[in-house]
Amino acid sequence: MKVAVIGANGKEGSLIVKEALSRGLDVTSIVRDSKKSPTDKYLVRDVYNLKTEDVKDFDVLVDALGFFGPNVKEYVPSTEHLIEILKDSQTRLLVVGGAGSLFVDDKHTKQLYQGADFPETVKPLSEEMGKALVKLRESSINWTYISPAAAFDAKGTRMGKYVLAGEELTFDKDGKSEISYADFAIAMVDEIINAKHQKERISVRW
Repeated sequence: MKVAVIGANGKEGSLIVKEALSRGLDVTSIVRDSKKSPTDKYLVRDVYNLKTEDVKDFDVLVDALGFFGPNVKEYVPSTEHLIEILKDSQTRLLVVGGAGSLFVDDKHTKQLYQGADFPETVKPLSEEMGKALVKLRESSINWTYISPAAAFDAKGTRMGKYVLAGEELTFDKDGKSEISYADFAIAMVDEIINAKHQKERISVRW
């Protein structure tokens, strides 16, 4: 299976690359600087410079881009661009999503980021990532959006396990919603290989 990872040199992207390679997948990094590629195979591209011909031979394209601060507004246009170049392709798009757009009620009327106690500094990020998810839902491409738990720990231990959930924020028996970047990568590669949740948003936690 041929996989390309956009943002392969990032904190989550690099772990997805590592996990995919450990399972024998053929991985190409899509980076803006060849010196930062974690793999021997790479494409030097900004997301907006990617074209259909660049990605048409991959079975899966992983969007592991992270936009922060004033750049959070890039989530929607970058997603729209990926939808455009994949619209006539068989390539699946898997997205490293956010937890803020997970629903906190069973009727799916309220998202986590809309809560009064949600940190104001993170709201713009969660809102834009949620808007990008809407764009995927409206598209004709084959996508999967994976949201982490509420606490997404870059330095967290690789436990080698996770609990798969759906559109709603869920918790463990102690009332915690947590996952490490490393275990999120396991979930991502499981979905790359198994393709059990096409055109769905899923979530993962410990």
